[in-house]
Amino acid sequence: MEENSKSPAPRPRSERLRAHAAANSAWEHTGTKLLDADEARSQINVAGTRAALWHPHAARIHPAKLVRGLAEAVERLGVEIFEDTTVKTIRPRQLELDGGTVNAQYIVRATEGFTAQLPGHKRLWPPMNSSMIATEPLPDRLWDELNWSQGEVLGDYAHVYMYAQRTADNRIAIGGRGVPYKYGSRTDADGQTPQRTITGLQEVLHRMFPQARHAKIDHAWSGVLGVPRDWAATVGLDPLTGIGWAGGYVGTGVATTNLSGRTLRDLILGQETELARLPWVNHEVRKWEPEPLRWLATKGLYAAYGQADRNEFKGRESSSPLALIADRITGKP
Repeated sequence: MEENSKSPAPRPRSERLRAHAAANSAWEHTGTKLLDADEARSQINVAGTRAALWHPHAARIHPAKLVRGLAEAVERLGVEIFEDTTVKTIRPRQLELDGGTVNAQYIVRATEGFTAQLPGHKRLWPPMNSSMIATEPLPDRLWDELNWSQGEVLGDYAHVYMYAQRTADNRIAIGGRGVPYKYGSRTDADGQTPQRTITGLQEVLHRMFPQARHAKIDHAWSGVLGVPRDWAATVGLDPLTGIGWAGGYVGTGVATTNLSGRTLRDLILGQETELARLPWVNHEVRKWEPEPLRWLATKGLYAAYGQADRNEFKGRESSSPLALIADRITGKP
């Protein structure tokens, strides 16, 4: 969706939305529909909305429940899962663990945002942080005002974008980038969210849903995701080493992991299928720059995106050159 401003002219976010809509229309079965302001507000009443793109093929799920369900399913098939087993090094057809080694014909590296912790992979998919907050349960009266009744999920077209959903227990859960990157590709294990990130997400919540301005924030959490240099996920298999990989999902892994898993299955079994011929299979991407260039670039790029968003909210009538330059540097499509 794209929010309104004081200016009557189309905003750059509206231009990005319409360009995305046009790109979607070139593919069959997307089912997307461009909504005007009234249509968008009748779907979800986001303050100041002037246009939106409706995508019918979206759903909200509980990722942890999905993982537990998949684990139970494969265990019923006789697969053993070894929790809390730390892999120190991945070598051709061999894993070095804390307590010994494991030999296997095929090894799949599916470590996503934690890939940089493996030796030799620090510059492959640096971990970017994403954070979420969730309000207290909101009353029916407020949901009626928001017209938010069908469990739709929501995102925007800002450069530093947000994403949100109405949860099963009637909270608004809203997320986005907080402190996007830590020096040396470090990751936190405790999931703690800095207060300034919580405050920033609250500001987005209040701007888009002023009806929820007085709602308490009951939960806040953070996690990491893997980001390739060209912002494109990959899946592949090296038949010489037996090492397969999948990841670099840039925050869209809940759905994409299912596709990558089925693709890896076909690659390992040597099957010539449509999945095995997809463009992302064995796609090669250059590595990120070494430190301190990686940290300086990430800080600078997100500062540029943030300033571009602020300029647009103040009424800028075209996409900020800061964002366009940042897109070119990052290789972001």
